[in-house]
Amino acid sequence: MIVRARKVTAVALTSFLLAVAPAVGGAALLPGQLPSAAAQPDVSVDNTDGATGTVSDTPMTQAGNPFLTLRIDTVAPSTVTTTSDPFVTVRATVTNTGDRSVQDVSVRMQSAAAIDTTAGLRTSLTLDQDSFDRVGNFVTIADTLEEDESRQFDMSMPLRSTTEPSLDIDAPGVYPLLLNVNGTPEYGGTARLDDARFLLPVVGLPRNPDEQDPVAPDASPLPPNTRNPVAMTVLWPLADIPRLAAGLPGSVDERVRLIDDELAGELADGGRLDTLLKAVEFATQPNLDPGGNLASSLCLGIDPDLLVTVSNMTRGYLVVDNPADPASTAREGTGAAAAARWLSRLEAVASSNCVTAMPFSQTDLGAVADIDDAALLRGALTAPADIVDGILGITSTRGFTWSSTGGVDANTADALRSAGTGTVLVADNSLSPPTPAPTSLLLTGTVPPTDTEPIAPLAATQYDAATATALAGVGDTPSTPALTPNDQRFDLATDSRTARLQDALGAVNFHALVGTDRPGRTVTVAPPQYWTAGGDEPSAILSSVSSLLRSGLATPRPLSDLLAEPVSGPPVNSIDAATELDARTIALVRSQSARIETLMQSLVEEPQSPLTPRLYAAPLREDMLRALSTAGRASSIDEEAGTMARTRLAATRIGLDTIYGSVTVLAPGGVYTLASEQSPLLLVARNDLPLPVNVLLRVDAPPEMTVSDVGVTQLPARGSRTITVPAEVDDTRNLSVDFSVTTLDGSRLGEVSTVSVRSNAYGQALAIITACAGALLLLLAGRRLWHRFRGQPDPADEGYERP
Repeated sequence: MIVRARKVTAVALTSFLLAVAPAVGGAALLPGQLPSAAAQPDVSVDNTDGATGTVSDTPMTQAGNPFLTLRIDTVAPSTVTTTSDPFVTVRATVTNTGDRSVQDVSVRMQSAAAIDTTAGLRTSLTLDQDSFDRVGNFVTIADTLEEDESRQFDMSMPLRSTTEPSLDIDAPGVYPLLLNVNGTPEYGGTARLDDARFLLPVVGLPRNPDEQDPVAPDASPLPPNTRNPVAMTVLWPLADIPRLAAGLPGSVDERVRLIDDELAGELADGGRLDTLLKAVEFATQPNLDPGGNLASSLCLGIDPDLLVTVSNMTRGYLVVDNPADPASTAREGTGAAAAARWLSRLEAVASSNCVTAMPFSQTDLGAVADIDDAALLRGALTAPADIVDGILGITSTRGFTWSSTGGVDANTADALRSAGTGTVLVADNSLSPPTPAPTSLLLTGTVPPTDTEPIAPLAATQYDAATATALAGVGDTPSTPALTPNDQRFDLATDSRTARLQDALGAVNFHALVGTDRPGRTVTVAPPQYWTAGGDEPSAILSSVSSLLRSGLATPRPLSDLLAEPVSGPPVNSIDAATELDARTIALVRSQSARIETLMQSLVEEPQSPLTPRLYAAPLREDMLRALSTAGRASSIDEEAGTMARTRLAATRIGLDTIYGSVTVLAPGGVYTLASEQSPLLLVARNDLPLPVNVLLRVDAPPEMTVSDVGVTQLPARGSRTITVPAEVDDTRNLSVDFSVTTLDGSRLGEVSTVSVRSNAYGQALAIITACAGALLLLLAGRRLWHRFRGQPDPADEGYERP
């Protein structure tokens, strides 16, 4: 990452007693904004060739803080047109963030040459000050600025002029501008203490008010070249970070639980998701988009996880106090009404606009492919369109996948193709070799198709990576996409929100203004899927696109037309950023996903119940995808997102353990006594799940006992069943037998129940004794009958007299 370094400490500040050059330039404070403003000298080094050199690094305090911090508040106009004022006005705030007062605080405006490459949209913001060679005068904005004191000011400079210094902008384009602040810290010398940079899109030049000759070129406005407009497709993301509490199975009557209530604020009036949707509603209304050009070029990219969450919120929901324990205490959620209103508005917008489903929860497709779980892959890529269509009542664009990381490797490409994806959207800098073709054949790791075994090809279409990076910087949580080159990275915290919006506007306009002589110009604009733009920012960006379409600088290219483009040019490879998920996380998702699939195979569907095994297990499988979400991972909340993922996995594991423990064998009290060596055992198995479940009985018996397999047993929902277990014992001692139930693939459910068995089996000895007793009985009975037949009294009857 490039940091606009401030390396010189206060100890070395006295070395900045630089030569004072004569003041040149014409930037001026607007009248009435501040007290008397006097021109100040530029802090530069005199040289023989007349060039201006600048201090390479700004000084810092001993604590490592800058002495002054400059922030851009507003830029007017944000985009220059032929009808704009002929000057640019910047409102900014300078703050003393050092450890001492600063005297003679002065500011000037500078500009650099127009950007001519997409990479320049980012690298121009890290140029050395020497590159900003169109300069104005330094103007004093404060005689002294004490510690923690701030001063806001307005500064204006002509776009072009023949009588005074100007920004020297003479043609449409995108121009880097800079505000440079000088000052003299106490005990030090005058130095450049900070600067602030931003991009200024110029789609047309107003007339030069200084030009008196009516036939001079500058006397008339200079419109842009519209002879070769760029075909533009815009993806508009509606997504959020995962909010549903983890580890809870599906239900038809219980309210969902969320880990926090922040989504309620985002859906409410003025919230982030409200402003993203409102911008589309406003910009596509018939009076502003009469020809439907903006609506044609626009396609909503919707995260199905967001729709699942919002749809459940409309029925009332709870917010857990401890996300690591979703079953713990919870409070009432406050966003049910806001969710219902937002969802209703989205249904109306979606019914008349292009809609495509993002991968579920913006999941890391590379990680899903590495896990190699077919059910998980279906949940990430196939189910999203069904979810979006079912909730919104529409038919979304299918066979299209928007990569959440900006690229796909060969393994991921194979997974996409197996899931039915025909075209994948990736960043242009992920493709090799680079290609201007709208769609290209994407090479994968699979053996090429043959005539006997055809395989559907996978096409890659591209969005401009530099524009995506600029758009990612917009909002309250700016981010830098993973595939952004190092020379285009810098600390976004040094720029104000206004400056970052200006950079995005410059990037959006760039493709319409540059390369107008190149045939077949196309561009796809794609912000990050989790986009934190809010306030007026979404409307400003869509308004800029709409202006390009109205002016003829761009033409709409619907997503459907892009997907219908035949592949052209050489086949390409795509790279993907290395996953930020560690091996332990991947392994845990793989193992828990397998447990979910095992559970699914054992659950039984009841025709009379609205709850099905698929609906019951769906939230658990979705938890796996939420744990792999890329939302927030490229921004300042990366560490928080990682913690949330680990918490989610832990909660899901606990939830699955609870579900598995809800089906068990009940331990009988006391000792189980068998009446014979082949008496059956009677066991009770209980199922506390809301669905019937098929189980197998697992027995761990000693060698003296033989237990027959009872096969599959179905336990009723929230009920129990007695299982008769045929057993044979050939020993008389007490035995301990372990019983448990398992899923159909042998995964144990519940706890092991140990049964003490006492057998009355005497084996061979009992048989001999019984035989002997029978023989004796027969002998005695025969003897009695013998004496009776002979009429002789039986000696056994002696002493017995008849009555």
